Amino acid sequence: MTIRLTVTSLVVAALVSNYSSIAFAHSGQSKNQAPEISTAEAKLTYTEIPYLENAFIDVSPASRHDGIRVGKLGTDGGNKKMITEFAKEIAAYKHGTFDSLLIAHKGKLVFESYYGKGRLNLPHYQASATKTYSGLALGRAIQLGYLSMDDLDKPFISFLNQLDKSKLVEGAEKITLRHALTMTSGIRVSDEQKTKIYKLPNQLKGQREIQTILENSAPITAQSQTFKYGYGPALVMQVVEAVVPGSAKDFIKKELLNKMGITNYRWRTNGSTGLPEAGWRSSMTSRDMIKFGILAMNKGKWQGEQLIPEEFITDGTSRLLLTGDDDVHWGGQDVSKQGYGYFWWGVDMKVGDKKYLGMSAQGGNGQIIMIVEELDLLIVHTAHDNKPQYKQIIAEKILPAFI
Repeated sequence: MTIRLTVTSLVVAALVSNYSSIAFAHSGQSKNQAPEISTAEAKLTYTEIPYLENAFIDVSPASRHDGIRVGKLGTDGGNKKMITEFAKEIAAYKHGTFDSLLIAHKGKLVFESYYGKGRLNLPHYQASATKTYSGLALGRAIQLGYLSMDDLDKPFISFLNQLDKSKLVEGAEKITLRHALTMTSGIRVSDEQKTKIYKLPNQLKGQREIQTILENSAPITAQSQTFKYGYGPALVMQVVEAVVPGSAKDFIKKELLNKMGITNYRWRTNGSTGLPEAGWRSSMTSRDMIKFGILAMNKGKWQGEQLIPEEFITDGTSRLLLTGDDDVHWGGQDVSKQGYGYFWWGVDMKVGDKKYLGMSAQGGNGQIIMIVEELDLLIVHTAHDNKPQYKQIIAEKILPAFI
């Protein structure tokens, strides 16, 4: 199956890679030409979605009455030539297999583009970017008074009344919600134990997931409570489920996603626990990813309403701890000082002699929501390739256009 786009182009590039042309939207024409999937195609799996025949590049994104302010690249900031040249390189697969790239500057979406399997109305799978959304759900519960910011420093097991605490490992009470948000819980379960645990789904229903994990972990100590990518999101989702009225699933839909007009999404339920997947397996459109970035840049406000406490956002999008530079995710020669907030990654990105802090929600195969506060810059991209050095590419190709 092939999707063909009929777009009046100002510029048609020479043949590049698998694309027969690159379609640039005219700033004065109707903006309905952005690639979309049909109702029938929406039922396809991601792997079945066909590649676009033409890349779509828009330096003056359309207003779609979705709460996102729009502007024009160049007029509202940014070097138009540098970004469009970079977009041509993406279309030519010089940087892996991107599906979309969107850029907002000073609160306005000034660039929108789709490649590969990207579509305006197609929710793109989110791997670990889902962790950030789960963290924001906890922040929403705090804003509504079901928890307080002080509760972040209380033992997370104190919110789970179905646990048999007498059977938990020594030190389980030392794990706070803040530890969970920063991946410093101290939980250590061997790969062999994990295999056994997840072969017994019936023992993971609801809070039994936490019961089982904390019965099989090594003791929790000050020495073990260092950064380790792992169980944090599951702990957070369990607390959300425990403290909000109804279910976590309904709460996230009603109090977080609906508030931002996010209705075209997918968020799978964990087949063992019955809770929403906390660390992966959601899907969001690229424009809705922009909304999450705007929420963070506006310190938890969406269209004037405080959805998440400002303190939660400020702390969460700060580099609260360093994780080391031995394996900087998607880094390169200009990316360093990797750290972590509340399910947000932080790195320094060097341009010339200056370094800029970028905080990102991110997931495997190239989903990124990156905020660069110093430049009032928000970058979103989706991809399906884990090889490119995405943050190095941002440092080289995008940041210089906005400095």
